Amino acid sequence: MKNRSFHVRRAAALCLSPAVFSALSLLTMQLARAQMTAPVQVAQNLRAPQLAETVVTATRSEQPLSDLVADVSIVDRETIESSGATGISDVLARLPGVEIARNGGIGNSSSVYLRGAESRFTAVYIDGVRVDSQSTGGALWEQIPLSQIERIEVLRGPAAAVYGSDAIGGVIQLFTRKGEGPAAPYVGVGLGNQGTRKVEAGVAGTAGPQGALDYALGLAHARSSGFDSKASGVHNPDDDGYRSTSASARLGYRINAQHQLGATLLANRLDSAYDAFTYLPAAPNDDRNQHRLRTLGAHWAAQWSESYSTRVSVSESLSRYETSPPPYLTETELRGYLWQNQWRLGAHRLSATLERREDHLNNPALDAYSVGIVRSRSQDGLALGYGYSAGAHTVQANLRHDSDSEFGGKGTGSLSYGYGFAPGWRATASVGTAFRAPTLYQRFSEYGDATLRPESSRNAEIGVRYAQGSSSFSAVAYRNRVSNLISFAGAGSCASSFGCYANTARAEYSGLTLAASHRLAGVQVHGSIDVQNPRDLDTGKQLARRAKRHATLGADTQVAGWTLGAELQASGRRFDNAANTNVLGGYALVNLYASTRLAQDYRLLARIDNVGDKDYQTARSYATGGRQLYIGLKWEPRL
Repeated sequence: MKNRSFHVRRAAALCLSPAVFSALSLLTMQLARAQMTAPVQVAQNLRAPQLAETVVTATRSEQPLSDLVADVSIVDRETIESSGATGISDVLARLPGVEIARNGGIGNSSSVYLRGAESRFTAVYIDGVRVDSQSTGGALWEQIPLSQIERIEVLRGPAAAVYGSDAIGGVIQLFTRKGEGPAAPYVGVGLGNQGTRKVEAGVAGTAGPQGALDYALGLAHARSSGFDSKASGVHNPDDDGYRSTSASARLGYRINAQHQLGATLLANRLDSAYDAFTYLPAAPNDDRNQHRLRTLGAHWAAQWSESYSTRVSVSESLSRYETSPPPYLTETELRGYLWQNQWRLGAHRLSATLERREDHLNNPALDAYSVGIVRSRSQDGLALGYGYSAGAHTVQANLRHDSDSEFGGKGTGSLSYGYGFAPGWRATASVGTAFRAPTLYQRFSEYGDATLRPESSRNAEIGVRYAQGSSSFSAVAYRNRVSNLISFAGAGSCASSFGCYANTARAEYSGLTLAASHRLAGVQVHGSIDVQNPRDLDTGKQLARRAKRHATLGADTQVAGWTLGAELQASGRRFDNAANTNVLGGYALVNLYASTRLAQDYRLLARIDNVGDKDYQTARSYATGGRQLYIGLKWEPRL
């Protein structure tokens, strides 16, 4: 990849270049040394959080689950493997408040709707590295390799006061594997119908005195012959398969009890087939998607005293999408710099964060019918946070100001309160604002308008939660209103006579999410129901590709050394267009799975998805895979 330097107008009040970060870090070191009176043994604070105890997405730092006010779901590696899913969006679709739409099979354009909000309204991070497209807006979910993901945290609800632009619907954090304990290698293979093949291998562990060095490396390759992604219309009738090769690496080094360094890498190369609208039977061709994704991150975590800690990180991501033979190429490069400070004073927690984000979009003109665009921008942010947790009361307040090099400043805030009114029970309430800055493509392409304003939202929600042992229950009601919604309108001020992007719409995402889990006679039962009304406030119409009701239900148990499970996924009808004239019918899918230990170090997984071979669509005229069979075998020594 070329080493570009961004030529962005530095008109914002904050200017957080790498040099400034270095100076700030040195200043922090000197101030902290001045206040330290004795070494503090806090190595435990620098270790990876335990799944059952802490999350990081709600406040961007480790926080006990018992203190959470936010609406969060966690998915661990065991759940991911048991799912048998090959795409990350398929795993997310089984969580409360999440819907997906995909134009065909794995490797084709995918959308993830969090609480009904547009896909671009979810901020996505991989190991703390921001992933986004400045062309389409939002992460390209098909690019992210599920085989490299160890853990998923999903935060439902606006979080711009913590993360800045994009987190209108929520935040999804993806984490690769982290080394712990002795070296633990693994090798896995899988087979499925439609020519599906998968192989993966890796190793993770610690080394050095007292395990000061932790490491993890993973490699995977998957391919499938796929199926005909178009269900109707003139198109190439061949199967549309995919090939994906991915890798991840994660290193951490604990210098001493107070300081730790870390670095992460994820890369994926995806080649998938699709059916273009330009297909001509007289001159048939095989249309291909070429995806490249890479994320890099490095950080330094320091515990300067018993109460004060800092984290400095730099990151870069590259998202590249290309098609052939119809020529199209878009490439988004993001660079991020973060300086996070946290003070813990008894029941109080204070934070102050400086952050800089630099976006670069390259959309070259590849033929005589397209117009190229190469643009950059930057956003500088200052975020302040306050948390309090003692007894039955929990408070979380956040304020943030972001300054964009193109349209100026934007302020956001949030306030949340939780009250434990009985053992295991907690009532919560929160309000917050959020925004999404227009993409560079929306502003400066031939369809763009440089005067576009940020999309802005106001959210309010209340909830009640219960957790005790293996039983849990939650009910969250929310209303999120978005103004200045950007849509593709008719001819206007842009260069194209076909149409222009404009701030022409308003939307409301409101609903109720119910989720529960309980162990009954040796069977763990879990499920969720979403009743929502994602609608256009100007027309009153239901927003495209989102149902008013969707639900999941699952149960698993242990029988003679086997884990046996069943799942139900159901969705009401949706519409494929804003006018609500193209109906997508509702559907219900039944999935079955079983797993067992064949020997001390071998695990067998068998899965059948869509047992009834239901014919349904999540995007009009695009097919889904029908009944899916998968068998996997994994060697993973139990140490």
